[in-house]
Amino acid sequence: MKPFMHLIAAAAVTAAFSTSVIAQPAASAEAPDVLVKRISAEVIDSVKNDKAIQSGDRSKIMGLVNTKILPYVDAEKMTQQAAGRHWRTATPDQQKRLTTEFRNLLVYTYSGALSTIKNETVEFKPMRAAATDTDVEVRSQVNVARGEPITLNYRLAKGSNGWKIYDVNILGAWLVETYKSTFNSEISKTGVDGLIKRLADRNAQLASKPLAAPATNG
Repeated sequence: MKPFMHLIAAAAVTAAFSTSVIAQPAASAEAPDVLVKRISAEVIDSVKNDKAIQSGDRSKIMGLVNTKILPYVDAEKMTQQAAGRHWRTATPDQQKRLTTEFRNLLVYTYSGALSTIKNETVEFKPMRAAATDTDVEVRSQVNVARGEPITLNYRLAKGSNGWKIYDVNILGAWLVETYKSTFNSEISKTGVDGLIKRLADRNAQLASKPLAAPATNG
């Protein structure tokens, strides 16, 4: 699986977005494709203009993720889909703890990649959606200096607080599906609490290490 946060951050490294400083409408009023482009541009600008982030400063990077990315990610919906049928049998407390640990795993695993962003560029594809749709896909491709372009698509759902990302497709693989098999296997062996513990242990391990570019899911 390719880096999740890396590619979210890199999704709009274009001249049209990387240097613009324009007042933005409230998130609830933004079209989904406009929202994705704005998030990406803000993250990229922050990385490019902050030497501390480029050098791997954990507090700066985590602050960037928490303020610029997580508010627009529906962690509960993402976790619910990754847990599949097991979500319905989990208690409200288990659902809450599982969502927290899964969100933290994504943050810890991929935050390190933000400091590695350099000169990627992106092309957004025309969005195929009706004005009344509440679940859409925003399609793009990330162009890298060497190698083939990387397909990067987003699924967003519209709720009372506007559009939020709940899944990402990288090179044809949806993030939720990638984690679903891992979640199902662990829950089948140790239950929901066992999965929560595994994620918590992994998060504790990641929190104790210097930030680094991500590899695979854990």
